Amino acid sequence: MYIPHHFRQEDPNLLAGFIRDNSFGMLVSIVDGTPFATPLPFLLDSDRGPKGVLRGHIARANPQWRSLDLNEQIMAAFQGPHGYVSPSWYTVSPSVPTWNYMAVHVYGTARITSNDELIDILRSTVLAYEDNREEPWRFDSLPGEYIEQMARGIIGFEIEITRIEGKFKLSQNRSADDVSNVIRELEESSIPGAGDLAEAMRGYSL
Repeated sequence: MYIPHHFRQEDPNLLAGFIRDNSFGMLVSIVDGTPFATPLPFLLDSDRGPKGVLRGHIARANPQWRSLDLNEQIMAAFQGPHGYVSPSWYTVSPSVPTWNYMAVHVYGTARITSNDELIDILRSTVLAYEDNREEPWRFDSLPGEYIEQMARGIIGFEIEITRIEGKFKLSQNRSADDVSNVIRELEESSIPGAGDLAEAMRGYSL
């Protein structure tokens, strides 16, 4: 993706944290010569390989999985807080409207996993999303036969990461006064997600 230098984010720990916090991403590949995308939850294993490994699962009925390991590169796109920024919030005039946002694109090569690896992906996915609940539901509470039956309808995959691009467009190209004004307007807004964007700007712009 196009990333002006003042919006580029390269800190591997920040990017890994962003992926984990926004783990419902978009799997993008070429299927029969055409771009194909599927929204999916992903797991990031930062300890495997030079740049980490993304793990996930996809419906067997979805044709995308059949060509995953045929693509030279797969992309997974992750979107964070985003929102409209009015030029009326700036101290300098004339100015134009814009959109602030955070996005991370991950590229790599994919492989289809074994059934044992798929079961581990499912167990790990449940753990990742249930663990912060007061009474987490446990994957292993399901009967083994039921797990095997359900697993037959899905395919596990892993993407060995070769490149990560981070773009955090959070008014870094504006003055400190403009940034403060945008944050204040977002905090006072009733638009869903505006508060999250304001919090992100506080963390990365000031």
